Amino acid sequence: MKIMYWIATIVLCAIMLYSAQMYFFKTEMIRGFFESFHYPTYIVIPLAVAKILGIIAILTNKIKWIKEWAYAGFFFDLVLASLAHYYAGHSVGLSIYALIILVVSYALGKKIRP
Repeated sequence: MKIMYWIATIVLCAIMLYSAQMYFFKTEMIRGFFESFHYPTYIVIPLAVAKILGIIAILTNKIKWIKEWAYAGFFFDLVLASLAHYYAGHSVGLSIYALIILVVSYALGKKIRP
């Protein structure tokens, strides 16, 4: 279980890190996506920062309630991303897979890292 937890958690954090770096380095492209989804574009950079902080909170596991908020934030981010891509007619593959990985990481983390 410990190995599965760490695999799921590292994969989840890698997906979020990939997303955050896209927000930082391909900001105009991401803003274009946000506009097509009718999301406000001013949240692109703050969302990238929140993703980085969430990764840190989950991996360090220092303050439990912050880790819980990080998982919740990632959950809402992935649900909204999945819905936005679905309604825009895009593939929802990565966001749905990430959502499943998040659930696995969270559930196993409750047993492994209480």
